[in-house]
Order: sequence, then structure tokens, then C-alpha cells
Amino acid sequence: MNVYDAERMADVLAAQGYVETPSIDDADLVILNTCHIREKAVEKVYSELGRVRENKAERARDGKETRVVVAGCVAQAEGAEIMRRAPVVDVVVGPQSYHRLPELLAAKSRDQAVDTEFPVEDKFRQLPARRIAPQRNVSAFLTIQEGCDKFCTFCVVPYTRGAESSRSVEALMTEARRLTGLGVREFTLLGQNVNAWHGEGPDGKTWTLGRLLRQLADMEGVERLRYTTSHPRDMDDELIDAHRDLPQVMPYLHLPVQAGSDRILAAMNRRHTADEYRRIIDRIRGARPDIALSSDFIVGFPGETDADFAATMRLVDDIGFASAFSFKYSQRPGTPAAEQADQIPEQVKADRLAELQAALERDRAAFNRSMAGRVIDVLVERRGRQPGQMAGKSPYLQGVHFDAPDDILGQMATVEVIEASAGSLLGRYLGPAGSVPDHATGIAPAPAEQPPSPQQRNANAA
Repeated sequence: MNVYDAERMADVLAAQGYVETPSIDDADLVILNTCHIREKAVEKVYSELGRVRENKAERARDGKETRVVVAGCVAQAEGAEIMRRAPVVDVVVGPQSYHRLPELLAAKSRDQAVDTEFPVEDKFRQLPARRIAPQRNVSAFLTIQEGCDKFCTFCVVPYTRGAESSRSVEALMTEARRLTGLGVREFTLLGQNVNAWHGEGPDGKTWTLGRLLRQLADMEGVERLRYTTSHPRDMDDELIDAHRDLPQVMPYLHLPVQAGSDRILAAMNRRHTADEYRRIIDRIRGARPDIALSSDFIVGFPGETDADFAATMRLVDDIGFASAFSFKYSQRPGTPAAEQADQIPEQVKADRLAELQAALERDRAAFNRSMAGRVIDVLVERRGRQPGQMAGKSPYLQGVHFDAPDDILGQMATVEVIEASAGSLLGRYLGPAGSVPDHATGIAPAPAEQPPSPQQRNANAA
């Protein structure tokens, strides 16, 4: 979502005569778009501001002015503190107000150049039409929902992004049509809790994400659809059916679970148990057997025992994730979990994270190895590093490199995977998608090396 927000800020500033530059030395305006989800991300903001200060001073010696903006969730949470600690900053703007950047840059005092309110007006209605740079015109992010009402006890999102709000179908379809006209073939729908989207439809009724996916899949030019980040509580039947029915919906789902212990899940206020999560996965795999799963994990949550951590490891073994993001618990000011007395020592958290990541990497490597010999469709996004090489994404978000003619750039290509490395796949180009006989979908079957689900194990036992 921060990538999407950064692109929209560039759109806003383009009307003021700004263009993006790859070098900070050439920048008249520097924007740090920030995340507040973990302490390390916040520390990085202040560290980066130190480097920006040096650059600003050097440019000043050459008679050049540099403006500095801090945007995003750190700005929302620590606006006044940023201005106090970092005099180099000219403007602080929260994620709900970046459409006001020109106004804030024109402010006559630093006090006027801070906006961390949750404005009444819809920022999306204030933004100019999307414009996509040539190197970004195959895939695009599309924010459909912001904020979260779940209030997990470890999370700052409800405080920095506000309550859940959903954009209307009309607004989303208008933006999507403009982007497909610019060459976009793949959309990733974004939201802090994206599958909680409930937008107003053209019929005046409230639509769900499953219905929106069907509408987008019918749009000319749309070849691939993804969405992130989801909550298990919002994986309803209509959304699962969309995975079954729509070939445009990619067989890759990021569904954070956070922990495998019911006691810890309750303390996190996740509102689901480990077995409920397993049953949701069974339903999804029943609808789309070739689906690959990704998740988020937090280790060392306050009060987590060895038995709690062992339950998380069992969940990992049960499900078999193709990819995952895992972190040590980070105390976030203002969240309920940060005030708990039974915080876990850093070394214990580090040891548990290392053990978890080893298991997750084992499953990721097995998934990648299972791709060798499969024929898949690849959305070609850019030229590779080697002459004649192209690069793109598999249905499972893996990077794929292969030699192919230049005119396949921006198109779908059919590729045979000949080798899987730790970070990407190496393929052999077979032709444009749809031109290869006996290759209808471009989707690989479920990986054989993936650990079986509980449902599969029970069937084998029977």
C-alpha cells in the first residue's frame, strides 16, 4: 500500500511541475513514505532523515533548496515528535491526507505544514487520474479498502490508518479501466484488511470482494487478479468460490495466521482458533487444489511459552506454506500488548524466529523445486539482466527469467520451468500464451513436495 500511496503522491505533485528523479542529489523534494508496524521501521525513518539532512546541507552550499516530507503511518503516529526531533523536515502528512501535499508545501510556517487528521472528505475523490510510468505499466496496485476494525492487540493499524472504509465499485472500475488502457494486465487489490471490503455497487447494494473480483475479471484486458492482505474471519464462501470459478484470480493467497496456539491467538484478539484456520485452508484447497499459501507469523508475543511456540510449528508442518513473512514481536506504543508484563526476552524471541524461519524456508524451497518441469504462464514485466533475457512473474509470484523475443514484453508468455533457484525460476520460452497446444490455463498443479493438509492426511489414513 505504501508503494501505491507513493505513486499517487507522484501523481498529485506532477500537476505542480514535479517529476521523479532516481538520484537524491537531484531532488528538490524528498518524501519519506513510512511504516509504523514495527519498531525497526520507525528507527529507520530517523536514521534516513540524518542522511537527508546531510544531503540538504550540501545542496544548500550550492545554492539549491531541498524540501523534505515525512508521509505515511509514522507521520500519522508521531507528527509533532518528528518536527521536534528533525528540524530538517518541512512537512508531515498522514496517509489520509497526502492529496493535500501541494497545500502543505505552500504553508507559511512549520505549524501549518502538519496534517495528521482523518479528514471527512474522501482523499480518493481529490486525487488526479492515475498515470503510470512506462516501466510500471504491466502490473498495478489498486487500493480498494483502508483501515481496520479488528484491533489485534499487537497492531497499530487501526490507530494510524483509522476505521475500515471501502471505495465504491464505480470508483474502482473507473480507475481500473484507465489503467488497462495504459497497458496494465494485472491488478493487486490492496487493503489493510482487503477481504473486509464492502463497497457500494452500481445497484446501490453493498458488494463483497468476491463479487468485485467477478466484475474485474469481466473487464477487457484484465488477465490476472490478486489481493492482499486478508484476515481469516473474512474468507467468506463468495470469495472462496471466486478462486474456484475465475481463472484470472491467481492461485496464490496471503492469509496471515500469526500463531498456532489458541491461547496466543486469543491474547492477540485474532478471533479465530488454529483449527478454524486449518478448516478455512481446507475449504480453499477444496475449491482451488493448485493454490499456494503465504502467511504472517509473530514469535515471542507476550506470554508465549515453549508449548505455544510448538503449536505454531505444528501449524506450519500441517499446512505447508509456499512463502511466509515472520517476525519477532515488536512492542508498539499505544497497543494493549505493549503494556503486558510478561514480555519475552530478546534471545528467546531470536531463537524461536530462527527455528521457525528454517521450517518456512524448507517448505519454500520444496515448493520452488516442485516447479521444475512444469509449464506455466508468465506475465512479462521487463527485460532481464542478460542480453535477450526477459523477466516476469509466475502465477505464484515467483520471479521467472527466460530468453525470448523482445516483442513479448508486456504480454503473457508460456514457459517451461527448467531450473528452480533459491530466489527465482529459470525457464524455456515456448511461445505467447494460448499458442502452445494442450496448455489451457498456465497454472501449475499443486506442488507434490508440499506437506499434506490435515484433510489429506486423514484421507490417507482412511
